[in-house]
Amino acid sequence: MNTKKNELVEVSFEFALLIIDYTEELEKLRKYVIAKQLLKSGTSVGANINEAQSAESKADFVHKLKIAHKELLETEYWIKLVKSSSSYPKPGIEIENKLISLKKLFNKIISTVKK
Repeated sequence: MNTKKNELVEVSFEFALLIIDYTEELEKLRKYVIAKQLLKSGTSVGANINEAQSAESKADFVHKLKIAHKELLETEYWIKLVKSSSSYPKPGIEIENKLISLKKLFNKIISTVKK
C-alpha cells in the first residue's frame, strides 16, 4: 500500500467536498442549473486526478491531468459567474483558496512533467 502523501489528490478531494457543500446551498435556493454545472465540473477535477494515479504511461498521466485541469478551469468560470451575480450567494473563501492551490499545483506538475 502506498502511504506517500499526494498533495494534488488531497487538495482536489477537499475542494470537491467544498463544492458539494456550496452546490447544496445553491439547490436550497433553487439555483439548480448552475449548481449542477458546478457540481459536475468541481467534483470531476478530483475524479480525473485519481484516475491519473493509475495511468498506463507518462503520456496517459499527462492527458488525464490535462482533463482535470480543464475541469478546474470550467469550475473557475462558474465560480466567477456566481461571484459576479447579485442573485447568487458568494462561495466561501475556502473554495477560492483551494482553487488557487490547485491551479498552482497543476502548473508545477505539468511544467515538471514536460521537462
